[in-house]
Amino acid sequence: MDKLIFVSNDDGYDAEGIKQLAEMMRELGDVFVVAPDGGRSGASMSISSHSPVRNTFICHEEGCETIGSLTVWACTGTPNDCTKMAFEKLLPRRPDLVLGGINHGDNCAVNAHYSGTMSIALEGCIKHVPSIAFSSGRTAENADFSYMKEYVLRIVKMVLKEGLPLEVCLNVNVPDEAPLKGLKICKMGMGDWHEEWQERSHPRGGKYYWIAGYYAPYDKHDEESDTWAYEHGYVAVTPLQLDMTAYGTMKKLSGLMV
Repeated sequence: MDKLIFVSNDDGYDAEGIKQLAEMMRELGDVFVVAPDGGRSGASMSISSHSPVRNTFICHEEGCETIGSLTVWACTGTPNDCTKMAFEKLLPRRPDLVLGGINHGDNCAVNAHYSGTMSIALEGCIKHVPSIAFSSGRTAENADFSYMKEYVLRIVKMVLKEGLPLEVCLNVNVPDEAPLKGLKICKMGMGDWHEEWQERSHPRGGKYYWIAGYYAPYDKHDEESDTWAYEHGYVAVTPLQLDMTAYGTMKKLSGLMV
């Protein structure tokens, strides 16, 4: 058991998704968890720049020849804080793999930009460690994620063996469907949120708002998009990259402005 796998999430260290993912990964190596002390959904790449961050040791379970050890810490910060904290202060050595998830709810399409789960993979990518974010369509607090274990292990084993290009990570979305139809390599879907704020009247006067709304894909019928694959029962695997440069526009602007 010479592999070290770092795991975090945005649902909190005690969420079923991260607990079940950590147990799956113990079949492949030692697992080190640093995750928020509560829910941080929608945190994206945010960091705690205006407040101190504290860590609490939760547990350590020894491994054996067939099962890796498990170490768990809770952190008061964001998912990105957790990842930075792990690399800087808590991990015993540089990990072989960074994982976010399993998220309770999908992160398909442009929703990956909002995702705290995705931020873990992106931060791992920044640190040049192969990184994957896993999300599921199952949202219940007590959800059973064993239905996706075959695909999680298949993807992780491939990445541990083959690696990933520098500055590229994987966004994996698994629908709440059994049996799953298979795996598709996809592009990021496009869409937008509508009616995002619900307005309420405060009993002491004035208005307050809850974020809500519904997501509408632009490319619902595009069979290459992760949205289509996810909605049709496939495990959607989308390679994402740190470099967001629009190279075509860069070239055009150079011709117009230089």
